[in-house]
Amino acid sequence: MLFASLLKSIVRRGSMVLIDGAGRRHRIGDGSVPRLTVRLTRRRLDYSLALNPKLSIGEAYMDGSLRVEQGSVMDLLMLLAGNLDTVGPGHWLNWGTHARSLLPSRVHAARARRNVAHHYDLSPALYDLFLDADQQYSCAYFTSPDDTLDAAQAQKQRHIAAKLLLDRPGLRVLDIGSGWGGLALFLARHGAAEVTGITLSVEQQRESTARAAAAGLSDRVRFHLRDYRQEQGTYDRIVSVGMFEHVGRGSYGAFFATLRRLLREDGVALLHSVGDSAGPGPINPFIRKYIFPGADVPSLSEVLRVVERSGILVTDIEILRLHYAETLLRWRERFVTNRAAVLQLYDERFFRMWEFYLALCEAGFRTRSSMVFQMQLARRNDVLPLTRDYMVEAERPTATRPALSDAAV
Repeated sequence: MLFASLLKSIVRRGSMVLIDGAGRRHRIGDGSVPRLTVRLTRRRLDYSLALNPKLSIGEAYMDGSLRVEQGSVMDLLMLLAGNLDTVGPGHWLNWGTHARSLLPSRVHAARARRNVAHHYDLSPALYDLFLDADQQYSCAYFTSPDDTLDAAQAQKQRHIAAKLLLDRPGLRVLDIGSGWGGLALFLARHGAAEVTGITLSVEQQRESTARAAAAGLSDRVRFHLRDYRQEQGTYDRIVSVGMFEHVGRGSYGAFFATLRRLLREDGVALLHSVGDSAGPGPINPFIRKYIFPGADVPSLSEVLRVVERSGILVTDIEILRLHYAETLLRWRERFVTNRAAVLQLYDERFFRMWEFYLALCEAGFRTRSSMVFQMQLARRNDVLPLTRDYMVEAERPTATRPALSDAAV
């Protein structure tokens, strides 16, 4: 059986029993924990799983033809991901996938809108089932593994605000990819800023606008349905959280050129994005096909090359390693707990697709090279304090405003 042979060439630590479509049992691994049992319900499934496992395992789990009978899908993905360090570049698992996925892709405005609608214009009730109360759909910031999701997301907002140096009221802030508006509203309250949020999601723009009105902040926080390349004017601060992954490798230059055009000469920007610490590489094909069409996972090396050509200075970089794994764990637990409610909105196939997506991403952040980076940017090197102490002070829960920058003194 081809798929059993593939698994035997990968799994060296841990073990599983694979029951193929004909009912034959294949023992894989060294017999140690974790121990799993996986059943295939169709005879012909063996070929697609062996020929394109990075896509087909998720598809088979999604349609129910791959079932985890002992353990969970998370256990299966952790077993596979934890053994991939033994797989060399010449292994057939990697044939042809790397080069094709790194071809530069330009995400034009119309395509960007379609990509965003595919994921973010799903029922708002779906996101209510697993996100925090402020609907932050990006990596949280954990100061302790025991932090609740709501606490960690609030800490993420403070972390970002600290790096933006909101050192005086009335700063004009642009939020590129503003989601459901939580960060924009936080910056308006915390830093007394005037915030413009832009998104390509109809549902997010509608919900964000309603939230600003309910908070009595419509005079200082506005949300527009707009592509970042269409934005005009200049801003004191620019922030983008969880949007850069959708820009497309061929459009990185356009993104940073636009950021430079919109950022005032004495401005500060903060880019928060999922990244890959192993260098440029392919995004998982299941994620790209079913969850985030058109998405890429940038490495710092390829992003920094574009930034260097754009005329913007990198003033600070932080790598968040396991923070997204902890975030995804909490999302997945909430999602699975609310299975009945998900099935009232969508079908079983949708539930299994999203369960696989959340588990696959968590496994990648726990065992592979997935990470999140926060990159602070400026047009001049004298607009920020000499040390990072201002960030620490601003991030304290009792702080109301960061220390003044050198330029403001």
